[in-house]
Amino acid sequence: MPTPIDPRVDIGHVHLKVASVDRALAFYCGVLGFELTQRYGPQAAFVSAGGYHHHIGLNSWESADGHPPAPGTTGLYHVAIRYPDRKTLADALRRLIEAGIPLQGASDHGVSEALYLADPDGNGLELYRDRPRAEWPFDAQGHLQMVTRRLDLEALLAEV
Repeated sequence: MPTPIDPRVDIGHVHLKVASVDRALAFYCGVLGFELTQRYGPQAAFVSAGGYHHHIGLNSWESADGHPPAPGTTGLYHVAIRYPDRKTLADALRRLIEAGIPLQGASDHGVSEALYLADPDGNGLELYRDRPRAEWPFDAQGHLQMVTRRLDLEALLAEV
């Protein structure tokens, strides 16, 4: 068995191909609230939360005026954006509702609560918050037992 990866490794950022950087910025900054950290002319931009150099890169170098991948093709399923707590996830839901952005799903996974949607370019997004590890569902043998249940959006919105 190979040696496991160092547990300190994490995912720092993702770059997304978009058809229009301006349209993508209107969504990621205008709706979700990310901050623009750098712009490379009309073809690329970098956005972050909390002043990090970038969490998401948006570029149209190979995709200007392009279309989302056709169903049944390979590619990124979704990008997961983790919120620090239930209140900030509720605020994200409020922002989506106010902007008229439809959800594709909303799930309680036992370990987390998640909202699923697509950005304006059809890139899948999961906006989620982890529950504290002490609340995760384990069976009698200590195996994690993730589930998929309907997330109560009314209760979530009551957090803001």
